[in-house]
Amino acid sequence: MKFYRESLRLQPTAGFFSKYAIILTISIALLSTTNVWANDFEQGWESFNHGDYTTAFTEWQPLAEQGDARAQFLLGAMYYDGEGVNQDFDQAAFWYQKSADQGTVLAQPALGVVYENGQGFLRDYDQAIHWHGLAAEKHYVLSEYALGLIYQNGLGVAQDDQKAVEYFTRAAEQGYAPAQNNLGLMYYQGNGVIQDYKESRKWLQLAAKQEVAEAQFLLGWMYYKGEGIQPDTRQAAKWFRLAADQGQAKAQTNLGLMYAKGDGVNKNEEKAFEYFKLAAEQNEGIAQSNLGLMYSQGRVVAKNHTEAAKWFARAADQGITSAQDKLGLMYQYGRGVGQDMISAYKWYRLSASQGHVNARERLDIITPKMTPDEIHKAEQLVEEWYDSRSGDV
Repeated sequence: MKFYRESLRLQPTAGFFSKYAIILTISIALLSTTNVWANDFEQGWESFNHGDYTTAFTEWQPLAEQGDARAQFLLGAMYYDGEGVNQDFDQAAFWYQKSADQGTVLAQPALGVVYENGQGFLRDYDQAIHWHGLAAEKHYVLSEYALGLIYQNGLGVAQDDQKAVEYFTRAAEQGYAPAQNNLGLMYYQGNGVIQDYKESRKWLQLAAKQEVAEAQFLLGWMYYKGEGIQPDTRQAAKWFRLAADQGQAKAQTNLGLMYAKGDGVNKNEEKAFEYFKLAAEQNEGIAQSNLGLMYSQGRVVAKNHTEAAKWFARAADQGITSAQDKLGLMYQYGRGVGQDMISAYKWYRLSASQGHVNARERLDIITPKMTPDEIHKAEQLVEEWYDSRSGDV
């Protein structure tokens, strides 16, 4: 059984400053101070908490203009999210800058984000690092995480996995799930640290318990392959299922394969079909190939060569060798598609070039029956397919 292991990647920066994050942190970070405008500020805050953003904006705007750092930050956040006012990144950046210059903790990472994304300012990673760095010095978890991403991806700085690990660790130790996931991945791959499956699993489990689907998927993979732990297909199925039910496409594919074979779960082709369909609709090639096979054989669903050919074609175009072979067969015999020996040759040739034995045998059978002109046209199609994929990683 061929299994899918994801082309693993780090989790991107999360939504930093939603109104929900503000509600959770503002009372700690901002409301501990008082000034002569306290009543007006509190009236705005009460309106904000009740979803009356227009009134909150009206209360806070004059305070911001008079230099209240809290109101300046909140005006920036409202402009950023388009709450109570039309979304305007220029204005968001302006007010974040005013507040950050006064040392407001939340405004510093907010300003880091707008510099990082080029929202309101030209993208400037030096400034992003500066403002995230100030917040990270105060152990602000989202800035620690953002700095990890910046160094891991070499955004405006030399790529530095060791620094990325340092910042991900700081954020992960504060319980931030995306950082735990990324740290687990770096230990898994040995990027910036010595490869350590045990340490990887520790961080992935913490992230997985916080419902990070990528962590759940990779845990499932580690249990299935026995990486740093005894192979355990039941545990693999458990973690694949949790990730699959969150829409993680490769977990859906692997769970479909396990149900199709009865590997770690009771064999259940209906469930296999269900998970293959979910993953195939997210453009997962192996799932598409298996879905095509089920349609072509009439397993669980009525035999339907047209549907089979459709899914084989989608998988074949992604380079799935078995699907290329099956699509060649469909073209050779006109099943679900018009009979077309040139197309049959093309797909057999592509599959055979990846070592598929049946495709090589079928190619050897049909080639003597084709004219030189047909073979030439088929070879052109093969070259065009390779050219279309020349930019793929």
